[in-house]
Amino acid sequence: MSGSGARDGFGSPPWDPADPVPHPDLDDTQALPGLGSIPGPAGAGPGPGDPRFGAGTLFDGAAPGSARADETRVDLKAAVDETDPADEAGDGKRDGGKAGKAGKRRRSFWRELPVLIVVALVLALLIKSFVIQAFYIPSASMQNTLEIGDRVLINKIVYHTRPIHRGDIIVFDGTGSWDVANPTSSNIVSKAVSELEGIVGISHDSNIYIKRVIGVPGDHVVCCNAKHQITVNGVPLSESSYLYPGNQPSAQSFNITVPPGRLWVMGDHRIVSYDSRGHMGDPGGGTIPESGVLGRAFVIIWPPSRWGVLNIPATFEQPQLNASNAASGGSTAALVAAMDNGTPIQSAGSALPLGLGFLGAVPLTVLQRIARRRLKSRRSRRKA
Repeated sequence: MSGSGARDGFGSPPWDPADPVPHPDLDDTQALPGLGSIPGPAGAGPGPGDPRFGAGTLFDGAAPGSARADETRVDLKAAVDETDPADEAGDGKRDGGKAGKAGKRRRSFWRELPVLIVVALVLALLIKSFVIQAFYIPSASMQNTLEIGDRVLINKIVYHTRPIHRGDIIVFDGTGSWDVANPTSSNIVSKAVSELEGIVGISHDSNIYIKRVIGVPGDHVVCCNAKHQITVNGVPLSESSYLYPGNQPSAQSFNITVPPGRLWVMGDHRIVSYDSRGHMGDPGGGTIPESGVLGRAFVIIWPPSRWGVLNIPATFEQPQLNASNAASGGSTAALVAAMDNGTPIQSAGSALPLGLGFLGAVPLTVLQRIARRRLKSRRSRRKA
């Protein structure tokens, strides 16, 4: 053992590095990763040349940095050369998990598809019943405004926001006024089936008509004046813009004051139109009830060459019509557009209600899917 003292200005322990540590509490050797071992008491622990320690440990007198570098290289080589079977199994599980998730998504899609279809049909039915509906024109009674084969859309909301106007082309149910002997069924199931059929263009209702409104409640409608014009509240109508070429306003004379809650309607092809003039012997004297109006035809959607908006003719916008009506105690309704004949029209197939139904069904289905997942997650957390 060397004597105590200072080496190069630094204090040194009173033993040499090769001597055992004189500490009674260190009964065994403690390994420090990458740094060799701290020797214990004499005779109680490993020493230089111990087979458990390779070359390059602190006990062999080799540089500690070199020993650490050698050990690091050996450890890295072992990590590269060896493949953990558990990792391989984990990769297999991950691949299988991805395939399982894809399968679950496919099964989830097929489970949700019927729900999507049902929701879309319900929304389409609601749109058709309360918003818009397509109709097919089978006769010439509204020429040239509407041709045979035209398909029109009707607005079912408009009359919940404003009164029916003169010049409007309306689709209405003639049951009880024009079709007294053909009452419609009140069975809820048959009505539902009929509505569903109407979505795809199948209609069996023979009581639906399309005409132009000439007189509203309180109007005094007369044919004809000295110039052979129809007058409404004493105001002559200039109908050349919508009457079929060569037609007179009417070959039949009439003089009627429209009762409250009813309408006087006529076709644009007057010679062939079986309208209010032909039903003057029926209840209401040829007029139809406002409650029977399904909606206002506002656009031709088919064929493409016939596409166009059905506007109200300018003659119905004469201020004197309303002034004269108000003076006689009648309706003060404003003005708008027109439609069909005495031949019943048919509900036409249109992809619009169904398309809108699917458009609304997709977000609803996604929302219910998210809600279902959240509910499932909450239940799983409670069980855990």
